[in-house]
Amino acid sequence: MADAAAAAGNFLSSIAAACGRRETLLLRRPDQIQIGSGIMGHPHPYAPPELHLPGFVPLQLSQGEILVPYLATSIFVLLAVWLISGRCGGKLSKTDRCLMCWWAFTGLTHIIIEGTFVFAPNFFTNQNPSYFDEVWKEYSKGDSRYVARDPATVTVEGITAVLEGPASLLAVYAIASGKSYSHILQFTVCLGQLYGCLVYFITAYLDGFNFWVSPFYFWAYFIGANSSWVVIPTLIAIRSWKKICAAFQVEKGWNLRGQSPITPLRHGTS
Repeated sequence: MADAAAAAGNFLSSIAAACGRRETLLLRRPDQIQIGSGIMGHPHPYAPPELHLPGFVPLQLSQGEILVPYLATSIFVLLAVWLISGRCGGKLSKTDRCLMCWWAFTGLTHIIIEGTFVFAPNFFTNQNPSYFDEVWKEYSKGDSRYVARDPATVTVEGITAVLEGPASLLAVYAIASGKSYSHILQFTVCLGQLYGCLVYFITAYLDGFNFWVSPFYFWAYFIGANSSWVVIPTLIAIRSWKKICAAFQVEKGWNLRGQSPITPLRHGTS
């Protein structure tokens, strides 16, 4: 009986010791956690350091190998749309051609780049990561909510990819063909982009504002990479608002004269 009691005591002690080691393991920083044939995921470079990313696979591409193809492709898209828009029969103004370039760039970015984030939840655990997996692992150095799959961030990006992306490409067509809904569409998409940016920055502040590795990534990724979607949509929204108001004023003037022509929102002026 005494031997059985002693054995039971030793068994319980071993369990308690194991639990203590497990608790210590869970409380350690991710870059200190090593288990098994390796580890419960590799050390990650993100903030905060206690962020738990089981199965994390380190970046396989350098920052340059990620940014150079992205910038080169973006420039190619902008140049292609600029050249094609110059051949449109309606002789678009330079402002409208610039807008077509922007909407093509932002539409493809929303659909391809942000879409892959939304619909590839395990991008940071892929053993054979795609280029887009690497893009988001790199960008997460400036905002770890992406690699952590923060629900608010995923929701905003999902709406952006599914709704604003196609709407941006529709804006390219609307400008090129002089559609009457062009400015209403642009104004609406701009409001959606500005709202998304507002939610993005406010939720980061409310959640502690500690999602970047260093000031460089804060300014380059968190602020720099998103500033275009604040400044440019604001300018486009103001322009489209003025165009819409001017069109209604023209229609109002015709109605006062007892006429009611269809007055499209024409392009060709900046």
